[in-house]
Amino acid sequence: MESLRPNTVAALFGPIPRESPTERELPMQRPALSNKQSRTRRRGFTLLELLIVLAILGVIAAMVVPNLLGSQKKANIQATEASIHGLEQALKLYAVSNGGEYPSGGTDVYELLMANKDAEGNSVEPLLSEVPKDAWGQELNYEYPSTKHESGTPAIWSAGPNKSDEQGSGDDISNWTQS
Repeated sequence: MESLRPNTVAALFGPIPRESPTERELPMQRPALSNKQSRTRRRGFTLLELLIVLAILGVIAAMVVPNLLGSQKKANIQATEASIHGLEQALKLYAVSNGGEYPSGGTDVYELLMANKDAEGNSVEPLLSEVPKDAWGQELNYEYPSTKHESGTPAIWSAGPNKSDEQGSGDDISNWTQS
């Protein structure tokens, strides 16, 4: 058999592979990205994605906001009813200390309830610290003797959400229609 020369082996089988370099020998390089690859490596959101998110938020808000507004109106009515009840209690305390008589008149009685002296001039703690208001910031209305109902107690009412005094009717909130 004829001896094989190294050139002949390379011609028959191709070049002899060398050992591949180890990781230590390779420099740390990032592979170059093509244009297409660099477009897929983004760091933000597209305009379309943002518009979709805004549309979803808009739909959710359209469903939730009407429920919240209804709850706010109910809360304002309950707060006004509590203010009316507080004024009724102050008027009852006044009546107890004044022979069972409620103060007569209109909203001018608030000054009487906030006074720190009783009818005899003695120093007392005021029954009200401030003029009672409804949840919409309007003064409560007061009338005694009442022309609104027959119970013998003062009539107290709020102008209600529309802030228009309808003498206890319409959307007004009063102490004679509360259940």
